[in-house]
Amino acid sequence: MMSSPLPVVRLNPKSEARAIRHGFPWIYSNEVVTDRRTKAIKPGAIAHVADTNGVLMGVAAVNPTSKIFCRMLDQNPDAVIDQAWLEGVLTRALKHREMLYDAPFYRLIHAESDGLPGVIMDRFGDTIVVQPNAAWADVMFDALVNAIVAVTGVANIVKNGTGRARALEGLPEETEVVRGSVDGAVPVQMNGATYMADLLGGQKTGLFYDQRPNHAFAQRLSKNARVLDVFSHVGGFSLAALAAGAEGAIAVDGSQNALDLAVEGAKAMGKEDRYSVMKGDAFKVLEELGASGEVFDVVICDPPAFAPSKKAMEAGLRAYERVARLAAPLVAPGGYLGLCSCSHAADLTRFRNASARGIGRGGRRGQLIYTGSAGPDHPLLPQLAESGYLKSLFFRLNG
Repeated sequence: MMSSPLPVVRLNPKSEARAIRHGFPWIYSNEVVTDRRTKAIKPGAIAHVADTNGVLMGVAAVNPTSKIFCRMLDQNPDAVIDQAWLEGVLTRALKHREMLYDAPFYRLIHAESDGLPGVIMDRFGDTIVVQPNAAWADVMFDALVNAIVAVTGVANIVKNGTGRARALEGLPEETEVVRGSVDGAVPVQMNGATYMADLLGGQKTGLFYDQRPNHAFAQRLSKNARVLDVFSHVGGFSLAALAAGAEGAIAVDGSQNALDLAVEGAKAMGKEDRYSVMKGDAFKVLEELGASGEVFDVVICDPPAFAPSKKAMEAGLRAYERVARLAAPLVAPGGYLGLCSCSHAADLTRFRNASARGIGRGGRRGQLIYTGSAGPDHPLLPQLAESGYLKSLFFRLNG
């Protein structure tokens, strides 16, 4: 084995060394030799990874308390993980986004897919919200902030340390402005609509950029239409529909704060007279609308992750089926039903089948006319299925 200034984590004979060499970014705790020295590595430390023969395979971030023991950072064993290295990764990511978008509103870093495992960065003009969901990113957070400023020149940085992923890494929940200041919601222009993003108190980073291309498709169906947007958050599909000339739109969500921001967005667009909101449990609202005989030209349901893990998959698929069953009767003949899933554990085939079953149980038949995923600022790492989590299906219901 080559001598190393870093701790060395060696793979055991049952590990998938070939997968790591081919780009799979994770090494699980049952794939490493867990001797006393390995167990003593502090969460977030940087280490070399060696195969069973002692040959160094690259540099990784280590967390002995996590099921994901190592997250590969660089396959070059000579790589030095410091601010300069971080700047290199950020520069490559920024170049891609600047090629795609005219304005600086996008996902800048999509975790493993952009070479910073466990790290999410969404950009809102002069502000970047960072989710350091892996221990190494917490340990190196100051260097990460300095690298962000050096590469992007933004004035404001928010650390959003909340969510299930941090809990799995043994990290505390914390949200704070670590550079500059953030005052109030930030207006974001997408597909001609205006969204108000709450960067400190909203869901995730404040806005879901991943649905941008699917909002755009929904707009093609929405001119002069009556639209129902269920699990709307800050008005994702409904504000996009208004921007495309919808006759009217209703947003349904359980969060009053999200609905208030949706109304602010409609007002900023000058379309508040065609917009209304309903606060409540989405399933109950769907049942009530069905009981009252309401019908819409376009119905879109974009729920939270019902299947966030393999263990929750079957229950999650039943929930997606129920959404489709309750929503289908609300669609006018010849109208459109959009169904979305952000659960990586429920793959496209399972989600599509659950949706089709629900539509059938709702007494309807239809054609699948569109299958969408996240936008190109959310790149998919081919070796990691979890990076391609978003599914968006649109059906035309005839019967």
